[in-house]
Amino acid sequence: MQTRPIDNALYESYSDDIPDFLKKIYAARSLTESQLSTSLPGLLKPSFDQLNIALELLEKSILEDQRILIIGDFDADGATASAVAIKALRLMGAKYVDFLVPNRFKHGYGLSPEIINEANAEKEPNLIITVDNGISSNEGTSLARSLGIDVIITDHHLPPKELPNANAIINPNLRGCDFPSKNLAGVGVCFYLFSSLKTYLNGLGYFEEQKIKAPDLRELLDLVALGTVADVVKLDQNNRILVSEGLKRIRQKRCSKGILAILELTKRPIESLQASDLGFTVAPRINAAGRLSDISQGIRCLLSEDINDARRYALNLEEFNIKRREEQTRMQDEALAIVESQSIDESQFAIVLFDDSWHEGVVGIVAGKLKESYQCPCAVFAKSDSVLKGSIRSIPDVHIKDLLDLIDRDNPNLIEKFGGHAMAAGLSIVPSNFDKFKEAFSEAITKRLKGNKPEIELLTDGKLDAFEITLKNAELLRQASPWGQGFEEPIFYGDFEILEQKIVGEKHLKCTLKLLDNSSIFEGIAFFQGKLETKQVRVAYKLNVNSFRGNESLQLMIESIVIQ
Repeated sequence: MQTRPIDNALYESYSDDIPDFLKKIYAARSLTESQLSTSLPGLLKPSFDQLNIALELLEKSILEDQRILIIGDFDADGATASAVAIKALRLMGAKYVDFLVPNRFKHGYGLSPEIINEANAEKEPNLIITVDNGISSNEGTSLARSLGIDVIITDHHLPPKELPNANAIINPNLRGCDFPSKNLAGVGVCFYLFSSLKTYLNGLGYFEEQKIKAPDLRELLDLVALGTVADVVKLDQNNRILVSEGLKRIRQKRCSKGILAILELTKRPIESLQASDLGFTVAPRINAAGRLSDISQGIRCLLSEDINDARRYALNLEEFNIKRREEQTRMQDEALAIVESQSIDESQFAIVLFDDSWHEGVVGIVAGKLKESYQCPCAVFAKSDSVLKGSIRSIPDVHIKDLLDLIDRDNPNLIEKFGGHAMAAGLSIVPSNFDKFKEAFSEAITKRLKGNKPEIELLTDGKLDAFEITLKNAELLRQASPWGQGFEEPIFYGDFEILEQKIVGEKHLKCTLKLLDNSSIFEGIAFFQGKLETKQVRVAYKLNVNSFRGNESLQLMIESIVIQ
């Protein structure tokens, strides 16, 4: 375990309003006091390239009652972005707004020629707006424009060298774009576009002329929070503001009926909801529809204005999630068996697997689990018609999108298509190229790591004394949320004696811990952990407020156990 170093100059710079316990944590994350605020006025102002072009085109489309089609991605970020776009446009008076989401099994990812042809035949759009995709869709965009369809691309993925021929592209990662935060999720980019549209139309006197009440787009922040957390983007200050404001609305039940229905189904206490609850309960159920079938079920759930309709959609999503878990368990077991049969050792720099029976909608989750187990980049493939579709999950030392760029340049015609970002990517190859890709992938990663497999250590905020392990400090951490990627929730460690232990929920360890060299006793829980033979352990844990039947108590959420 490695302890985060504390920036002492930062620590000393904080005002007395911040408790010492939090000062250490903030200073270890190199945050100035001004960066801690999550109030809405601190949200960055829009400064995207091509924004004015997009706004003028949207104004024209709404005034002329054009048919506007939202084309999203088949995950929770794409689903929430689709819902934000549809709700915002309807609130601003657009009469003909519809959505279409690529089916991962039929169309593949993004604004493909296949989805354009289907959209043109079935929806006859005048304007297509992509959300959470499109930045690499050169062929599909060109086809749409040749058919007389205008295209606005909103995306957050890294752009290729050659950009699509869209009317406008809104992406903070475009070269030369001076929007300060490059970490927006797809739903965040979408929210900024329509917030800007509202301001633009307001300035033109549009709402008064049309006798429409100017919408309060803060009503959409619950969806922005969900998509931002689900996509595991870095929670810089701007994203923390978006998530914090969205969480407030959900806790007050001033949010999408679909989110309420899913939380109701999972029996999560809404009043104390945390960002992690969105990531571990709501997002997987929406994602499950996109993994196994069609994400439109999730979008309709989020768009529902009637709670009973939302509940019906939530039940459908729950069924998909159960099937997803079953498929994931089977594939993980089979993948681990393959890896173990290959005698993977410490010198292994990459894992590449394929099985004919695997489900292409679940390969990403399995790749992620393997990466966590073996601490190396993992690519998992499934058969999809005539190609193999793969999902890659990487480690901090390997920027996987850049690595695929390199492999593609050095091995022409090896990869059919690919896209992604630093930690995750997707790609397609023909089956006959699997062994060649496996070799090229492993060689490229070994070269990138210079033959040294990085040691992945659990990063902690150090040891706590007994007087610091309190419900009060757990509550301080809860109030300091949202925690997440890039603003990680504090993990502490200590040496304990296990006094009592039992298995709950068939697979989780509930235990009573006594701090060594101290008489203080604490309750802890470790998920997916069996009983331990030894009594003395080093435990890495989070401070958690456990709410049960109206009572709150301290609980140690155990992240890892090392036998002493």
